[in-house]
Amino acid sequence: MKTKLSFLLIPLVLACFALLPTNVCAGTITLRTGSVFSEDPTSIQLSAQGSQEHPDQPMIAIPMIIIFDPPGAAPPGTFTHDINPAGAIVGLYFDAMLMGHGFLRAPDGTFTTFDAPGGGTNPYSINPTGAITGRYTDASNVRHGFLRVPNGTITTFDAPGAGTGPFQGTRPFNINPAGTIAGDYTDASGVAHGFVRAPGGIITTFDAPGAGNGAGQGTLTATEEGLNPVGALAGATIDGSNVFHGFLRAPDGTITTFDVPGAGTGSGQGTLGENTNDSEVIDGNYIDASNVAHGFVRARDGTVTTFDAPGAGTGSGQGTFPNGHINDAGTITGYDIDNNNVRHGFLRSP
Repeated sequence: MKTKLSFLLIPLVLACFALLPTNVCAGTITLRTGSVFSEDPTSIQLSAQGSQEHPDQPMIAIPMIIIFDPPGAAPPGTFTHDINPAGAIVGLYFDAMLMGHGFLRAPDGTFTTFDAPGGGTNPYSINPTGAITGRYTDASNVRHGFLRVPNGTITTFDAPGAGTGPFQGTRPFNINPAGTIAGDYTDASGVAHGFVRAPGGIITTFDAPGAGNGAGQGTLTATEEGLNPVGALAGATIDGSNVFHGFLRAPDGTITTFDVPGAGTGSGQGTLGENTNDSEVIDGNYIDASNVAHGFVRARDGTVTTFDAPGAGTGSGQGTFPNGHINDAGTITGYDIDNNNVRHGFLRSP
């Protein structure tokens, strides 16, 4: 039996980190005033309902939101990272000792929690077969990659040249349907480099043209949805002046760099490629000379369209941040920061 609860909570904050072709997303949410229908102890479903005063009026069709936490989750809580076409969700949760653990939420709501051998576990990406990749951090704060196959077996790996000092090491962010994994690693000098791991385990490292070679510079791959099914990979470089530039790495290893018109050229400014879809359309954001963020879409032929979410702020550190996903239809998710420094989610149709 459904139990209706009326409540008043803090204002809505929604971050959508992954988007299905049907525009279903996985993310993190804080609710505002509404009605909740609770059918089980692990989830809360927001439902539209007809007005009790006007029962003859049809129900308003609104998206359904299910709120969940894996067993054992404690503040700061649960962070979702990716959702596959079947609706399986992966992410990270913290326990009462502030140790991070991975979780897999099946489409029926069943949870599987897991840890890679050796440390706190942070899954980033799940492919259609249920293979998961991410990183774990060992007792020395060194990062390592892992692959978890659908039967639960976990294989760990490190990119060649990855550093072994604190906050160095390997960071896998993407796995595509073929099982190819992409990410970046930080070397012993604090420089970032990209890598691609083939399904058989062979790792190829790369640097995008113009990437800086100082600490905190280098080549960074996009997270969660940066690698498409044929192996095209989006990302950004940080050059010797600490300016960002976007790139697309083709399946054959050819790298094309680009800058969005209007992108700033000062430290911390520039172009950041975030995601790519099957057609190699890239979305992302660029930071202008006033340190305001704007969204962009780059077509396969290199044509760039810029945009701002309605109500996005125009001050330093504010603006539009497409950081969720771009699906094959060209629909984009992300968030904006308004003039009061409040975040709001957005969905941009083609």
